[in-house]
Amino acid sequence: MFDFDLFVIGAGSGGVRAARFAAGFGARVGVAESRYLGGTCVNVGCVPKKLMVYASHVSEELEQAGSFGWGVPQGRFDWPTLIANKDREIARLNDVYRSLLRNSGVNLIEGHARIVGPQEVEVSGQRFSARHILIGVGGWPQVPEIPGKELAITSNEVFHLAQLPKRVLVVGGGYIAVEFASIFHGMGARTSLLYRGELFLRGFDQAVREHLRDELLKKDLDLQFNSNIAALERQADGSLLARLEDGRMLETDCVLFATGRRPMLDNLGLENVRVALDERGFIAVDEQYQTSEPSILALGDVIGRVQLTPVALAEGMAIARRLFRPEEYRPVDYQMIPTAVFSLPNIGTVGMSEEQARAAGHSLRIFESRFRPMKLSLGDSQERTLMKLVVDAETDRVLGCHMVGPEAGEILQGLAVAIKAGATKAVFDETIGIHPSSAEEFVTMRTPRSPN
Repeated sequence: MFDFDLFVIGAGSGGVRAARFAAGFGARVGVAESRYLGGTCVNVGCVPKKLMVYASHVSEELEQAGSFGWGVPQGRFDWPTLIANKDREIARLNDVYRSLLRNSGVNLIEGHARIVGPQEVEVSGQRFSARHILIGVGGWPQVPEIPGKELAITSNEVFHLAQLPKRVLVVGGGYIAVEFASIFHGMGARTSLLYRGELFLRGFDQAVREHLRDELLKKDLDLQFNSNIAALERQADGSLLARLEDGRMLETDCVLFATGRRPMLDNLGLENVRVALDERGFIAVDEQYQTSEPSILALGDVIGRVQLTPVALAEGMAIARRLFRPEEYRPVDYQMIPTAVFSLPNIGTVGMSEEQARAAGHSLRIFESRFRPMKLSLGDSQERTLMKLVVDAETDRVLGCHMVGPEAGEILQGLAVAIKAGATKAVFDETIGIHPSSAEEFVTMRTPRSPN
């Protein structure tokens, strides 16, 4: 009766995962993608951003080399070389995604898909019927409605700049803003981070937020809190003039807005079906990712739950199993999801912040350690690492684990397994550390912080 059992709109992380596994379960699957295979993460998100983080960290590695006896000449950074190498790697990954889909038996249709009925989509004038339609089109950066907004760039365009700007204003307080401020600063641009609130990274543990602020200030990154841009103007010499809401004016060469993302629902055809949106403008779904139109499902950034690539992958797997291998279905657990902010220094975190745990009614013991990493001990760097455990005083269970410092994401991934499994502080204490390492500090903290 149908051309496909499942038709996926959007070949991002979640859509590709759902398509591949559904096809592996014997379903007839089609995928439509109008922009680039792999979605935001592969093309203008996690992957190229992490490559840029690596590049920006090299400047610190060069500074540290002298303390280990290496006479390294002053390096010269070449932005076009980085962009060309990044583009080559992204093109390779696009081909990998194409091969993954085709080798899984998925019919890949490269073009814009529009829903024309509950079980029908149109791509480039051709119509396809499907028992189930899955929306995985992701999000799109938002720029506030201010005069001159067209002069700013977003995380979509930043990866394609022809040259590294000499001066950059990054606007926002989320992880994207913090990461790009670190990237540009590490590459030598005069960088300012503007955020309208008191302190960036709302929702993270307060000690983490404050520690990162202090470390970025040590590196002479210009942080301007309680600041926001009211208008942008192009000056005669080609530079930009940012007029701030408090009346100040800042000259710069580039303004990057990292002020949130919206679901990419443009020209998707939702008016032709009964798909409802929630109060934030995301597609509303139930616990099984089904929309108010029974034949249509949605996942990933477009539903606005936890907007992380690994979460979209898990959602894609859950949908494929529920539809075509129900005996193997298990829902996605949104508790204890680890995450990282690839600022310099990095943040890694899993579980509850101290503030969340207290609000939930837990009686707590808090363990904190702040120290200078061994790698920096021979040089002049004053960077310090923060490690923190949030422990339930009654059950001894570790509710949250947080770190600011080198390789925080790598370290926290392993600890996330233990915390997901319900490890207690006693288990941490009984675990023998790897010496000498920063990570061993998590199993050697014995004295709780004095109550505030």
